[in-house]
Amino acid sequence: MPTWRRTLTAAGITEAPVRAVYTAAARRVLRREQAPYLALRLLAEPALVPYLAAGLAFMNLVDDVAESGSVEQRTAGLRRLGERTAEALSSGHSADPVLAAYAHAVAARALPLSWVSSFLEGAAAVEASFAGFETDRDYQAYLDDYACPGLLVFAGLQYEGGPDARAAAGWRRFVDAAQRVDFLADLAGDLGDGRLCIPREQLDRYGVTRRQLEQGADTEAVRALLAELCGQARAALEGSRDVIGLSAPGLRPVVQVMAELMECQLRAVERAGAGALRRDVGYGVVAPLRVLARARRDAGRSLRAG
Repeated sequence: MPTWRRTLTAAGITEAPVRAVYTAAARRVLRREQAPYLALRLLAEPALVPYLAAGLAFMNLVDDVAESGSVEQRTAGLRRLGERTAEALSSGHSADPVLAAYAHAVAARALPLSWVSSFLEGAAAVEASFAGFETDRDYQAYLDDYACPGLLVFAGLQYEGGPDARAAAGWRRFVDAAQRVDFLADLAGDLGDGRLCIPREQLDRYGVTRRQLEQGADTEAVRALLAELCGQARAALEGSRDVIGLSAPGLRPVVQVMAELMECQLRAVERAGAGALRRDVGYGVVAPLRVLARARRDAGRSLRAG
C-alpha cells in the first residue's frame, strides 16, 4: 500500500506500530463501508485521511456492538467497550487496533472527550434497546443523545480541537437529514428487525398501523405518509447544505459527495413509493461511482487552477 504509506506520512504518523494500527483501522472501514472509505481516500486532504478513517472505524465498532445480540448482550457489550475505550484514551494504548488508532487520533487532533463519552452513553441508553419513537420529540432526543455525537466522534476529527458551536450545529442539521433518509431507505429491513423508525404519532395522524407497514400495504394513506416523510427528509437535506462550508477545506469535497449520495438515495425512495416497505432502497453501484468520479474530476480541475 505505497499510497497509504504516503498518506500516513502526510499526516505526521511515522512510528511503525502507530502506522500499523491506523492501517488495520482503515482496512476495517474498507471492508464495512467501501463508499465512504473511497471518498476519503480519493477526495480528502491526505493529512486528514488516517485520522478520519480511525474515527469512522471507531464509530462503526460502537454501532456494531449496539446492534448485535439481545438487549442484555448489547448493553453488556457496550459497557465493556466503554471501559476499553476509556482505558485506551487514558493510556494511549490498546490491544484492539481500532481503539489504539482512535485514541491516537483523538490525542493528535485534540478532540474533546465529551463527544466520545456522549456517544458511548447514548449507545448504551438509546440504541441498545431502541424499538422506535412515540413522538418527534423522541426522534430529536435520539439525534442529540446518539446520532449527532456518533457522527462527530468521526467528523469532529477534521477540526483541530474539535468543532466549534457553529460547526457542531451544522453537523447536527446534517445528521438530521442523513438519519431521515437512512430510516426511509432501510424501512423494510428495520420493520423486519422489529424497529419502527417513524414516530407513532405520525402514523396515527394518517390512520396507518404498524401492521400495514409490516405487510407492505400500498394504500392511499400509506402513500401519503411516505410522501410526507420524504418531504421532511428533503427539507432537512436542503437545510443542511451549509455544512459543506462549515467543514475543513480538506474535507469539503467528501461532504459534498455525502450530500449528493443522500440525494440519490432519497430520489430512489421517492421512486419506490410503497415498495420501500417491501425492500430496502439502496443507491446501487453506478450512482456512487458516478458521483465520486465527477468529484474527483472537479478536485483535479481545482488543483490545476490553483
